[in-house]
Amino acid sequence: MPEYEKAMRPEDITRLFVERSNVGDAAGVAALYEQDAVMAYPPGGQTVGREAIRALWEKVLANRPRFEPEQPLPTLVSGDIALTSTPPRDGSGARAQVVRRQPDGSWLRLLDQPEFVPPAR
Repeated sequence: MPEYEKAMRPEDITRLFVERSNVGDAAGVAALYEQDAVMAYPPGGQTVGREAIRALWEKVLANRPRFEPEQPLPTLVSGDIALTSTPPRDGSGARAQVVRRQPDGSWLRLLDQPEFVPPAR
């Protein structure tokens, strides 16, 4: 796996996600997740584990969706766990992620509740 920039602050993950998604780098997106991360997608279901998340993003990114950077809501931090979120475009609810500090000081997603992911075809 290539050496990717690490998220040294919880808020960095969203920026790195947008950068990697917009160049179609599913492995780079998956590298933002812990090995046993859980993503609340597809709707009503879950995708569990970094490898399954990579496979999901490969399908999604094949459609070349464009992600725009968003201003994050304030991050809540308790020790090595943080809650990050961004407001959705329509103003209802929010996308939220639980991230965990790694031994090297970087952060990875543990739980991901996306607002919307373009359908995989």
